[in-house]
Amino acid sequence: MSEKYDAVVIGLGPGGEVAASRLLAAGRRVAVVERELIGGECAYWACIPSKTLLRPPEARAEAGRAAGTGRPEIDWPALRDYRDYMIRHLDDTAQVDGYRSQGATVIKGTARLAGPGRVEVDGQILEADHVIIATGSDAVRPPIDGLDQAEVWTNREATTLTDIPDRAVVIGGSAVAVELGQFLARMGAQVTLVQRSEGLVDREDPRVGQLTRAALEADGIDVRVGTRVRRVTRSGPATAVVLDDGTTVNTDVILLATGRSPRSAGLGLETVGLHPDQRGAITVDEHCQAAEGLWALGDVTGVALFTHVAMYQGRIVADNIIGRPRQAHYGGIPRVIFADPEIAAVGLTEAQARRAGIDLITAEIDLAESIARPWTYQLDPAGTLGILADRGQQVLVGAWAVAPLAGEWIHQAALAIRARIPIDTLLDQVAQFPTYTEGYLQALEQLAR
Repeated sequence: MSEKYDAVVIGLGPGGEVAASRLLAAGRRVAVVERELIGGECAYWACIPSKTLLRPPEARAEAGRAAGTGRPEIDWPALRDYRDYMIRHLDDTAQVDGYRSQGATVIKGTARLAGPGRVEVDGQILEADHVIIATGSDAVRPPIDGLDQAEVWTNREATTLTDIPDRAVVIGGSAVAVELGQFLARMGAQVTLVQRSEGLVDREDPRVGQLTRAALEADGIDVRVGTRVRRVTRSGPATAVVLDDGTTVNTDVILLATGRSPRSAGLGLETVGLHPDQRGAITVDEHCQAAEGLWALGDVTGVALFTHVAMYQGRIVADNIIGRPRQAHYGGIPRVIFADPEIAAVGLTEAQARRAGIDLITAEIDLAESIARPWTYQLDPAGTLGILADRGQQVLVGAWAVAPLAGEWIHQAALAIRARIPIDTLLDQVAQFPTYTEGYLQALEQLAR
């Protein structure tokens, strides 16, 4: 016997939660299915714990850079306890109760499609006019010989750690590697970061990677770019990571930061005539629809593996189901790495813009040489902002910053790119003095010249 719903949501990470909550608020009958914890990867093993852990070492470093202050000590047990509070001690009881109080049917279990409009959860059949897949992604485990002999962490183990290791090898060079590598180094670990490409943060402009590397090396991290792990060996408690340049790094733990893959295996997509692409992603249209009555959002779509994109797609899906037709647009989506200094970007990189045939003009400014805010913020101020514009259209197409609080003020560029605000309009804006936002005016005037 089956039960009928207006919608069944498979996966209750941030995107699934947004979709479910909006549908419930609109009076729809909703069932939510989650195999782990309501809140998903972001709430328990990624965004929330990582940013909670990163903040105290950042605050300590900031105190050391501010005039007339010293560097406070970090109470690791207290920080660890607060991290556990922020991730709800890996307990989602309150979230389960919250959804039930909103009228949702909450089912804990593993779901798979059983044909159009049908979802099976541990033998129970749910029928729905709409099925929403929001199953997220998994950390990629690269095929490295001997890796299974070592103590290996993904973001999950790293963000729920109880003790700081003496030594760590971080494999990868993007957000997880940069953030957690810097955290471990600032907490006293000897960190070696191994990146196979020739630069860090290699999806951004090379200049961003150069500035990121300089920041990590200033924290004592041994950065190895253009280098691959050949194999891992272990003798007793000792783990050795052998690199393809012939060197060996001894470590206590290996942190994998080698990307994520959409979690679509075992979903029963074949029962509705769908097959994931070579990455494992479910292809969706501009409405986030994969097939009639079947929707997908978040990491499982492979569109952009960011929590904020999943939440945006959750709004798109819910609005379409409710009867407010809406298309997703992905211009002007910010990308932030919460390192110190923060690393933020939006829009196209220079290489992407040139491949698209854009008549590109660019500007880069040293913020300390251009505006007052860095000098009021810290001793030995630093920070860099870059912007990219379409010469013919006279609009911004990209921007990046490596600077304090960049994740906050990148949104001015994000809005300008998304709304295609003319450069003349941006030049006429009046920024609060003194703020980092003033840097945009300096960079835009350099473009205009």
